[in-house]
Amino acid sequence: MRGGRGEALTRRHADAETRGRAAGLRLAALLLALAAALALPAPGAGLRRLTHSQYNHTVRDLLGDQTEPANRFPQEDFVNGFKNQTEAQNVSPLLAEAYSAAAERLAAGAFQGGDTHHLVPCRPSSGADAACRDKFIRAFGLKAFRRPLTDKGAQRYAALFTEEAKRSGDFLRGAQVVVEAMLQAPGFLYRVEQGPYGAAGRLSYFLWDTMPDDELLRAAGAGELSTPAQIERQARRMLEDARARQALDEFVSQWLRFDRVLNTVKDRRVYPQYNPELGVAMTEETLRLVADIVWENRNFLEIYTADYGFLNSELAALYRFPKPSEEFAQVRFPAESDRAGILGEGTFLTLTSKPEETSPTARGLFIREQLLCQQVPNPPPGTNMNLPPLDESKPQTTKQRLEEHRANPTCAGCHQIIDPIGFGLEKFDAIGQRRDKQSITFFPTRADRYRRPKTVELPIDTSGMVAGLPNSAFSSPKELGALLAANKECQDCVVKQLFRYAAGRKETPADRPVLERATKAFRDSQFRLRELMIALCR
Repeated sequence: MRGGRGEALTRRHADAETRGRAAGLRLAALLLALAAALALPAPGAGLRRLTHSQYNHTVRDLLGDQTEPANRFPQEDFVNGFKNQTEAQNVSPLLAEAYSAAAERLAAGAFQGGDTHHLVPCRPSSGADAACRDKFIRAFGLKAFRRPLTDKGAQRYAALFTEEAKRSGDFLRGAQVVVEAMLQAPGFLYRVEQGPYGAAGRLSYFLWDTMPDDELLRAAGAGELSTPAQIERQARRMLEDARARQALDEFVSQWLRFDRVLNTVKDRRVYPQYNPELGVAMTEETLRLVADIVWENRNFLEIYTADYGFLNSELAALYRFPKPSEEFAQVRFPAESDRAGILGEGTFLTLTSKPEETSPTARGLFIREQLLCQQVPNPPPGTNMNLPPLDESKPQTTKQRLEEHRANPTCAGCHQIIDPIGFGLEKFDAIGQRRDKQSITFFPTRADRYRRPKTVELPIDTSGMVAGLPNSAFSSPKELGALLAANKECQDCVVKQLFRYAAGRKETPADRPVLERATKAFRDSQFRLRELMIALCR
């Protein structure tokens, strides 16, 4: 019995794997076939697949679906610091099968209990009402594909509709099958940034993280997205919409790598107060700080120098501040706290640390790559990157243990430019608590498990510096934030990071004129991010 069940499970897994591969092949063939039918470029020719976030927001606005189905899709990879880069947007067999299953569920849900979401723009006289069928296919296709259907494409969907409506005698069953098919078509899954409708999609997915609204589609059809002035007019309208806030949050969460906070695990023996809820609160604090600066239209570089944060009760306790008047209220930081901006928040300090201790290397690397846009080379193959183990007879601070890396010629080149940055942030531990000394706890091994843990406290040297930046000595996040805000390379990096996110790729020499215009607009506006966003749209 047990052996038979095991064999059955093995066969089931093998069948599932085969179905996954087949689904991948079917989707690849579908993309090529329907691309021609819908007058789209072939996959790979300038197409951008919807990210999981864009998929969720699009089905919400298209179908009224709030279930966020893409949260159950295979995870996306970070490339060039973001999850929307075209070079990593392949469709795996698992993702193809996830698209198919989601389309089936979404289409069924869209017509559960009738046309409750008003997807059909007419009242059908019967299941075979051809006029209403064609009107539905054209109207829904325009929204789903973000461009009008070709006649050939409309005919294909009409045939699919008619076959199902004839079989079931139900107009909405025909509509459901069309919706399910469209949600798996390249016109829905991929974005084409060509022509006026391509411009509408480019604007909406950059500024809203979702599909174009009726006004954008109308403007595209009327040829009103062909000049920089027309595009700017739409961009300014869109930035006043609440959907712009969700798009900003998505950019910030990827740029600042919230995933590393939300997925981190801390040693419970050292940090018993850390839990997933605290990690979520940390990212919420960061989102609220950035949103406050951007939507109040202030200097974006205040994200490095702001002397306030948005704290809930747990964060206030972590920072050893009084409990705020309400959850995530704005709280001024005492001058002696040494906190300022995103570098003084739990998000950054936690995501750049190990489970049991800080990592000056990770903190320095993050600042070099994410905030200065400098590429630090990977260590040579075979390099031992482990620090010397802690020795109870001769305890050392993290900085002292890192001396070995900087003394090793193989490691020194990189560690000399990243570790000193992290040293200046050692006043804060691996979950963002301020400290005056480094506490190291030696826990008993199994052999002497009856011995009590021993904790030693060592003085910390918090002197840091940014190699290559004149007069860059600092010893706190507050001081480093001021240095970065005044640094041209850091200012230019904001432009590059937003460009990479908007374009779905890293900048090339051919992009220099675009980046120069955007940088000038950013500076001329006194570093207002909204003006930078508009400049990158034009």
